[in-house]
Amino acid sequence: MLVKLIIRNYAIIDNLEFVPDAHLNTITGETGAGKSIILGAFSLILGERADTSVLINKEEKCLVEAHFNVADNPIFRNTLQGADIDHDDVCIIRREISTSGKSRAFVNDTPVTLNTLNTLTTLLVDLHQQFGHLAFEDDHFKIDILDAIAQNKTEKATYATLYDTHRKIALQLADCANKQAQSQKEADYKQFLLDELLQADFKDEEIEHAGQQLKQMSSAEKITGVLQAGIQLLEEGDQPMTNELKRLGQQLQGIIDVMPEVAPLQERLTSTWAELKDIAAEFEQLEKKVSIDQEAMTQLQERLDLGYKMLKKHGLQTTQQLLTLKDELAEELKATINLSNMAEQLAKEEARTLALMMTEAEKLSKLRHNTAPQIVARMNELLPLVGMPNAKFDIKIKKQKPAITGIDDVQFLLDANKSSQFLPLEKAASGGEMSRIMLCIKSLTAKAMHLPTLIFDEVDTGISGEAARQVGMLLRDLSKYHQVICITHQPQVAARGSRHFYVYKDENKDGRINTRIRTLKTDERILAIAQMIGGEQPSEAALQNARELVAI
Repeated sequence: MLVKLIIRNYAIIDNLEFVPDAHLNTITGETGAGKSIILGAFSLILGERADTSVLINKEEKCLVEAHFNVADNPIFRNTLQGADIDHDDVCIIRREISTSGKSRAFVNDTPVTLNTLNTLTTLLVDLHQQFGHLAFEDDHFKIDILDAIAQNKTEKATYATLYDTHRKIALQLADCANKQAQSQKEADYKQFLLDELLQADFKDEEIEHAGQQLKQMSSAEKITGVLQAGIQLLEEGDQPMTNELKRLGQQLQGIIDVMPEVAPLQERLTSTWAELKDIAAEFEQLEKKVSIDQEAMTQLQERLDLGYKMLKKHGLQTTQQLLTLKDELAEELKATINLSNMAEQLAKEEARTLALMMTEAEKLSKLRHNTAPQIVARMNELLPLVGMPNAKFDIKIKKQKPAITGIDDVQFLLDANKSSQFLPLEKAASGGEMSRIMLCIKSLTAKAMHLPTLIFDEVDTGISGEAARQVGMLLRDLSKYHQVICITHQPQVAARGSRHFYVYKDENKDGRINTRIRTLKTDERILAIAQMIGGEQPSEAALQNARELVAI
């Protein structure tokens, strides 16, 4: 609730402090005293754009500051936390207009945009000038009223949970279906590519090995000639090198005893002979491996051609990359099958949650249909009491596609003049009528709905007598559950306030006119109400009437 409002250097207000109580605060004063100016300054707190023309004193900045007790407002505190703004039991909202005309907004000393400020303050203040027609154009608002009176909180929460669950599953199903459709378009081509690779059946490094083997076969004669020449030199010539080395080694062996220095040379020669014998043997083995089988060469060339074709087709370089691609294609095709299975499971779950959701939706709708006639009857009792004797209220509920609020489209209708033609409330009622209708509705929901500070600006315009008295009683009853601030010209309404404020003008020592506000004591209040009844110099009868009104 609003704890304190401070206004400095705004229009004809130099310094004003307003401290309402937690119930019904009535504000009265002469026409032109500045009640609307106070409301205009307060609108800055609600996110209205600043008008630099309000800076009468150009040497000082304009400041409007509101203190709210938010200890029992968890939604607002959570919203502050979500906006990364410090929060405590008291929230201070401040607007400043500098001498240059620049406007800034702060929440607990954190700078905020006007959009953020507007979003936050709608959780703190309901000013009917802003809320009136727009509220009734909001389907959620009308349904909230219906549900509050029907006490559908549990059913509404159950349905909302199922709706959210179903919505998430439906989104998952749609996403899965899209992926499945896309995968299915590609699946046939991927299967074709996989079949090609499976049919080719390449082994590890087969293409590389085939290329090397084919090169060898193509050079078989040259390779054989070189190997045979080596064998001839080492083993099979007229004077094979190995034989000559063997003979020389034997000769060196024969002179070791007379020349010991040749012993190391003889050992090295013997080692060289053994190495050349091994080389000759390996030449023979390699010669046996060299093939000039034309049929084998043809087969290798075919495998190599197929391998190169596959590599070029897929933009790859090695056999291993082809084998990796084959595995990837197999996994992707498997994933397509998994998507199909997932879509089937999600479809079953979507159908199951939809059935549960619709069951709860029908239950919720039935409760709303049962409650609507009660609201209609009660509203039609209240409207004549608040000065609308010819008006008839009605509620029409039609089915709609499931939404977060259910399957009901709720319309509040009004026949303002017994025309038997009901129109949407926001189109049929005037501004003053809308204020009183809103008051009636809020009085019905006072116990059931959490409402912010309620501000009514001359809700009693155009009425008097018994209608004004009834408006005062409704406001008083509403203030048992919510803080209410009401600007009024009706004594019957002013008398119902738990705290009465009087707005007036005075002249300072510099001859400047300022708007002031003060809390009236009991005797001052009686006089102010008597003046509202009988003029500036009220009669004793007016004073007695005022005493009776205050005493009620």
